Amino acid sequence: MFKIDRRILAHFDYPTIILLLPLIFISHWLIGEVHPTLAQKHFVYVSVGIVVFVFFFFLPLRRFNWLIPFFYWFNIALLVSVEFFGHSRLGAKRWIEIPFTHFTLQPSELMKPAFVLMLAYIISRNPPPKDGYELMDFLKISFYILLPFFLIAKEPDLGTATVLLLIGVGTLFLVGVNWKIWATLIVGVLISAPLLYTQLHAYQKQRITDFLAEKPSYHVQQSIIAIGSGGVIGKVKDEATQTQMKFLPIASSDFIFAYVTERFGFIGAFLLISLYAAIILHLLSLSTHSSDMYIKVVAAGISLMIFIYMSVNIAMTMGLAPVVGVPLPMFSYGGSSFVNFMILFAILQNLLAFRFQEMYTGRGKKSFV
Repeated sequence: MFKIDRRILAHFDYPTIILLLPLIFISHWLIGEVHPTLAQKHFVYVSVGIVVFVFFFFLPLRRFNWLIPFFYWFNIALLVSVEFFGHSRLGAKRWIEIPFTHFTLQPSELMKPAFVLMLAYIISRNPPPKDGYELMDFLKISFYILLPFFLIAKEPDLGTATVLLLIGVGTLFLVGVNWKIWATLIVGVLISAPLLYTQLHAYQKQRITDFLAEKPSYHVQQSIIAIGSGGVIGKVKDEATQTQMKFLPIASSDFIFAYVTERFGFIGAFLLISLYAAIILHLLSLSTHSSDMYIKVVAAGISLMIFIYMSVNIAMTMGLAPVVGVPLPMFSYGGSSFVNFMILFAILQNLLAFRFQEMYTGRGKKSFV
């Protein structure tokens, strides 16, 4: 392993932790108001997330970065195995049952940190030229983006697959790709949109139909009522009848933003969105101002993931996007999503804090860049 250097405290990114703590504490409090039993489970998830954070923070990632491709392909193998050994729920085959236990594993969730790390590994080994990646380099990187996209979309889990696709494309946009490639892609997507629609599953088409319909679905109707009833400053717990009387569905996870607005009104919703905006902008700042490709890509990937999840979740609760199972990052109830984000933040903190080789080897100060 490596010797702990006290100077890691100087490189540790405190603003990210300071911005994340309110999300964790407030979400735990609100989940407890909606469902006390779930709050106890959520506390366990948070505890596991903290342990996982500490483990990945002290893991010598840069020394063993050659293992990243193995980690990526191992997760690809898990995604392939879902097709043959997968466990189905509600018409979707997304889980693998762990032998001799009562636990199941969702490989698409494990793929998220592996996906971001693989992008960082590839781009760091072949940084973009001044004018951005040309076609051949773009296609090589796109292979590693599209492979998990198609495997996850086939489960079917189009929501997670699309999130990974957008993270990959967004990261390449931030890193740099020739503008002609982007122009060609945009035209191609617009032309092929009708064909892509025909390939969707029936329930996916139904979600789009419900979204475009004049009258939203029952879940969205109740969510909009909860948001509107919050007014400017919100209501006390006992008067938040949409949630307390169980009209608002899944108030602790998918529709937790509607409960936030019912409890704290427009002001509470504005402050929550502002907190997310601060996290996203801070991560983008780390990405933009870093010359280390690992830091640049991982920070960009996390910021894009938070932005996509937050935007889709909030738009969904207001009827501005189809209803998909996308949680509010670090806020909705759920262990897999929370632990995955803790892993990603731990990896970023590790890359920031242990950015010099001497922190691994004890030799002269030399950057990994």
